[in-house]
Amino acid sequence: MRVVVMGVTGCGKSSVGAALAAALGYEFADADDFHPPENVDAMSRGIPLTDDDRWPWLDAVGAWMAPRADGVVACSALRRAHRDRLREAGGPMIFLHLAAPQRVIEERVRQRTELEDHFAGVELVATQYAVLEPLGFDEAGGSIDVSRLSIAQVVAEAAEIAALQDD
Repeated sequence: MRVVVMGVTGCGKSSVGAALAAALGYEFADADDFHPPENVDAMSRGIPLTDDDRWPWLDAVGAWMAPRADGVVACSALRRAHRDRLREAGGPMIFLHLAAPQRVIEERVRQRTELEDHFAGVELVATQYAVLEPLGFDEAGGSIDVSRLSIAQVVAEAAEIAALQDD
C-alpha cells in the first residue's frame, strides 16, 4: 500500500510519516528532500510555490512511489490536482490528511523555525491554507485532527485508516 501523509507545513507530516512507515514496516521518504534548490530558496524567503513550481517536484515524488508496492511519503499534496498528479506518476495510493486549525499550525511553525531552522516559515502557512483542498469523497484515505493528539495517537489513527483502505 502506498500512503501519502499530507497537509500544510508544520502539521507533522514528516514525524507522523516516518513513525507510520516504521510501524507498518514500509520505506519512508520526505517529499521535502525532492524539492529542487530553487523551490527551497523561494520557500525560505517566504515565497509560496506555484503549481508550475510543484509539477516537477510532484512527478519526482510519484516516481519514488511508483516502483514500491508499499511505502509512505510525507508530502503536502494540498490540492486535488496535486494528488491526481501523484497518482498519475506513482499509482494507486491513499492520503492521510493531518488537519488542525490555522492558529495551531502557525504556533507549531513558529516553534519549529526557532528550534530547527526549517526552510518553510510561518509566512507560508496562510498561503497553504488558501490553496488547501480537503480530500474528495472519492479519494481513498481520511483526515485526522492533529491539534490535540500525540504523534503516537496520530500514527495509531493513521494505521487504522490505512488498514480500512487496504481491505
